[in-house]
Amino acid sequence: MMIRLKGAIPTTRICNEFDRLFGDLVTGCGSILEDKVATPALNVWQDETSVFVEAELPGVSMDNLEVLVLDNELTIKGQRPDVAEDISFLKQECPTGEFVRVIQLPIEIDTESVKATLNNGVLKIVLPKAKQVLPRSINVQS
Repeated sequence: MMIRLKGAIPTTRICNEFDRLFGDLVTGCGSILEDKVATPALNVWQDETSVFVEAELPGVSMDNLEVLVLDNELTIKGQRPDVAEDISFLKQECPTGEFVRVIQLPIEIDTESVKATLNNGVLKIVLPKAKQVLPRSINVQS
């Protein structure tokens, strides 16, 4: 049976309803909620010369952050600060604690030229591609 709805479905209302339903299912199952991992959201893309990574890291200081590049792997390690123990959350969607993200890079990287900045809770990493994998113009002679 197919039901047609007139007009657009209000996405926010649907998302809120899912949160309400599934939130009610895990109420009283504290261990499920306490095991949240503080994994940051990522965007990864590339152009002709570099691979770019952006990670959302609100509240993470540079003292609690480590970025490593080894072969074709980028590793982002860090720790989101814990909140005060006397806080009783009504809803907690921002987990705390240690996190590790490992990204397999699609191409060989010039590890000596990698640059990373942390500004307003966003980590931006520029990973230049190794010279041997960059396109090279060949002069054709007659």
